[in-house]
Amino acid sequence: MTRRLLIIFVLAVGLVAVCALTWTITWRTGIDTLRRNAAVRGDRMTAALKSTLERYESLPYLISRHPLIQNVLVKQHPDLVDQANRYLEDVNHHARATATYIIREDGLCVAASNWRGPDSFIGVEYRFRPYFIDAIGGGVGRFFGIGTISHDPGYYISQPVRLDERIVGVAVVKLNLEWFPGSDATEPLFVTDDHGVIFLSSVPSWKYHTVRPLTGTIADSIEQTQQYARQDLAPLPLSVESVLADGADIVRVGTGIGAPRFIETRRSIGEPDWQLVTMSPVAPVDDDARSAAIMTAFAYLSLCLLGFYWRMRRARVREVMRSREMLQKAYGLLNERVAERTADLSQANEQLHREVAERTRAEQELRAAHDELIQASKLAALGQMAAGITHELNQPLAALRSFSDNTRVLLDRGEHDAARENLEAIGSLTERMGKITNQLKLFVGRARPKNARALIGRALRNTLGLLGKRLDGVRVELALVNGSVEPPSRTPFDPHLDYPELVAQCDDLRLEQVLINVIGNALDAIAAVPSPALSIDVEAGDATLAISVRDNGPGIPDDVLPRLFEPFFTTKEVGQGLGLGLAISSSIARDCGGSLAARNEPGGGACFVLTLRRVQVVVPRTSAADA
Repeated sequence: MTRRLLIIFVLAVGLVAVCALTWTITWRTGIDTLRRNAAVRGDRMTAALKSTLERYESLPYLISRHPLIQNVLVKQHPDLVDQANRYLEDVNHHARATATYIIREDGLCVAASNWRGPDSFIGVEYRFRPYFIDAIGGGVGRFFGIGTISHDPGYYISQPVRLDERIVGVAVVKLNLEWFPGSDATEPLFVTDDHGVIFLSSVPSWKYHTVRPLTGTIADSIEQTQQYARQDLAPLPLSVESVLADGADIVRVGTGIGAPRFIETRRSIGEPDWQLVTMSPVAPVDDDARSAAIMTAFAYLSLCLLGFYWRMRRARVREVMRSREMLQKAYGLLNERVAERTADLSQANEQLHREVAERTRAEQELRAAHDELIQASKLAALGQMAAGITHELNQPLAALRSFSDNTRVLLDRGEHDAARENLEAIGSLTERMGKITNQLKLFVGRARPKNARALIGRALRNTLGLLGKRLDGVRVELALVNGSVEPPSRTPFDPHLDYPELVAQCDDLRLEQVLINVIGNALDAIAAVPSPALSIDVEAGDATLAISVRDNGPGIPDDVLPRLFEPFFTTKEVGQGLGLGLAISSSIARDCGGSLAARNEPGGGACFVLTLRRVQVVVPRTSAADA
């Protein structure tokens, strides 16, 4: 055990040493490469910035030598000022500078290239700006700051304007350098002025920070010249971790262990006294060193595992030889146990045959019981169909009796035309009874036509005609509700019209069958009411048609409402109903893709709503010329 622990300890120490060596070599190599690349990048960016500044260095001198500029600073005649503004505007446009302007010796701007804009420099005093002070003293002014009028940062180059060897003003060119750090955004880059203030940066959050704390004198000077428009020039949290060759340092920006580290290289711009600082992230080098250490660790562990495998294989060979001897002994014992197990399996097989025979007999008995149940279900269906026929034929038979009595009276009176109409009605009822029988067959067989259509107006007229005698003394209100507009409109419904635009997806006889059952039940409910009344509304929607039948009866009891559409459930006395009307009506509505629902009205009485799919038809309109 002690020897094994010692081997593991030695291997662990070797793993740590190899990984540390690999990490150190890879990290140093990466740092050297990163430092060289940063130096090249710093030289390239410094050259680009210096080239830009030098290109505009002579522009304010050329402007100061122009006679128009010299004269306007002395005479300041309106015509001369206008010519100077246009000249400066043209020069600024062709030079692609941000702004070009001239300042009198008292510090007041008298002409500018942006004279047309609302943020024109004309009339603004610049006596406090360092570039004016340097130029009015006879030198060249170079200054970076934030504009007091435009509030845009820029680089200012100024030259004195001389007339007869006397300085009469200053010519200034402003350049926008905000593009410069963004030209290479792969790694951070910033430019500092002679006070260490970052005024150009590819990282926006670093802008207007300082690389070192400002002294009181420098801070007061920046405040007086309004160089950075009263920006809060807080120090950048930058700390040097180690110093490298060629003026490069490894720095950490921020606080804490997780703060990013960079290789910082500095390049002097020269004139003006600026420094360009490139920041190359050290994280990729750390990642590469970490990856190399991990790969080395994997290789080291692989070699260790290979050694362990070779050692374990030798031990395995010895174990196999020992196991072979034990296997031969176990083989004899196994033969004895196999014989015992075979006897047990034979006994279990006989038991299984007996259980299979028992299950087969039970299955045969179950099939016989299932066949008997099917026969009983068929007898119940036949009984339900016979009861349905009895219920559905009650209404036509009653109408036949009424029409036949009326026909006999009309014949006695000699009113043959009226008698003929009754006979035609009797023929229609006979045909209807045949259709009802056929529909009940379809009800049992669940076969329904898919493209049947029915006119709502005709079905209501036939239903009311069939129930004419029962409607005597009952106040009936018919209304048509257009539910496809906002707000819905309500107009009287004329039972003498077919309303060809109101077509439901349902067989006409089946629709009348449902309406007779629903309206008949409503008439039964208001039979004992002193002032019986029915309200029938036809609500036409875009895709549905809803027929609502309301009565002023006692309503539906709460315990009856859930079972209202169950077959053979009825609240009527024996002999007055079979409880199949609403069940058949609900089945018809479902087969047609609709529904039949019932509820109690808040003001009293019950309401049945039959909802069907609407068939959209185009009804030809008669023009005034045809009329």
